[in-house]
Amino acid sequence: MTRAANGVHILPYARVVGQSELKLALQLNHIVPRIGGVLIAGPRGTAKSTLVRAFALMAHGELPVTLPINATDDRVLGGWDLDALIRGEARPQPGLLEEADGKGLLYVDEVNLLDDHLVNIILDVVSTGVLSVQREGLATAKHLSFGLVGTMNPEEGGLRPQLLDRFGLMVTAGQLDTDARRHMLRTVLDFEQELTKQESDWLAAAEKDDADVRERLTDARRRAPHLHVPDDVLRLCAAAAEQVDSVGQRGEIVAMLAARALAALEGADEVGPGHLRRVLPMALRHRRPETAHGAVFDWGPDDEAQVGEVFETV
Repeated sequence: MTRAANGVHILPYARVVGQSELKLALQLNHIVPRIGGVLIAGPRGTAKSTLVRAFALMAHGELPVTLPINATDDRVLGGWDLDALIRGEARPQPGLLEEADGKGLLYVDEVNLLDDHLVNIILDVVSTGVLSVQREGLATAKHLSFGLVGTMNPEEGGLRPQLLDRFGLMVTAGQLDTDARRHMLRTVLDFEQELTKQESDWLAAAEKDDADVRERLTDARRRAPHLHVPDDVLRLCAAAAEQVDSVGQRGEIVAMLAARALAALEGADEVGPGHLRRVLPMALRHRRPETAHGAVFDWGPDDEAQVGEVFETV
């Protein structure tokens, strides 16, 4: 699992240091794809891409299909094979969305720099499972299935609130503290050294840990649809969303899907208040009124205090 395309080596998922919230979001979205994707915000160099690629290799056995920043409509949606047209043949050429079908993940790096209409189309496909193309003599409708992960650096611009809301979960990739930085450095150096060996106990142990995570995710994905959600938990979810002025109802729906996924991951028999409390920041942080002004705020102490008031009634 450490060797990817073109001989590129990827650090095993189980050995990526830090970013626990990001790891959890990726896992929950994998368990319940209806969550609708993960948006990762953070400055450059915070291991966003490394973690997404490591997760894809661990969960799906291959790297994600990656959408480049300068992708054209033809490259994303599909078009006509130009070489075939020169020969007088009309042959459709699949786009990146079709390439991602059934392969696990579509990864959109710097999604905030992609044209809004393309982002909207991608999000539509994720939510409906259908890619409908009506352009340049093409008229097709295809059923597609893939997970979506987008990254953005807020310093380079934001996303319109309508597009932010379409991403199921949003997390922030933060800077590591001193101990975690040291641990990260040691892990990277050990990984580079182990790659030079014919046989490596370190890599074997890491791949076993990845296999254990993959097994847990598979089991949770099977169990999640059948977990009971008590009415009291639904009431807490609605009250918490109202308390932080969450716009619309998509946030509550995603929060309950994510709470159910977390309960399944932890082997619970039903969804409890603790499961909901842990996923609320990921489901609601990008659905508050301030996002209408182009700002994406982190989930801070004031938000925790507001939600805490709701959960004190339990």
